[in-house]
Amino acid sequence: MMEVEPSPSPPFTTVEAAVRKVRLAEDAWNTRDPERVVLAYTPDSRWRNRAEFLEGRQAIATFLARKWSRELDYRLIKELWGFRENRMAVRFAYEWRDDVGAWFRSYGNELWEFDERGLMRRRLASINDAPIREADRKYHWPLGRRPDDYPSLSDLGL
Repeated sequence: MMEVEPSPSPPFTTVEAAVRKVRLAEDAWNTRDPERVVLAYTPDSRWRNRAEFLEGRQAIATFLARKWSRELDYRLIKELWGFRENRMAVRFAYEWRDDVGAWFRSYGNELWEFDERGLMRRRLASINDAPIREADRKYHWPLGRRPDDYPSLSDLGL
């Protein structure tokens, strides 16, 4: 059996560790599995997502299930913006379509704060949705994890 590399924990002292933490979060979100995603958060994690305020893993899982039932064909790319000790700033963009086939690209920024074990205890997210034509989509990998050789947000000009 292959051993899984542990998720980096604070204090984050290298760019490589911070980038790895961001990629692990991206990978988890691209599963669109709320029960898997919430394991990266403390049991009492606090979120602000747009204008919605959540507290605790169950509230986060419920939110994510609702989100992914509306945001179909969801694909996400995250990119590290900056880090210090137990905090990170991340930017992201994801593409999705609604149930009538209209496509969107959602752009956002997140502020993350971690506990000593590397679980996220606070997430503050600001997000804007922009309608796009299907022909303007940039995320074309199969649903799931973004391939390692797929361009980053910066490479895609986002």
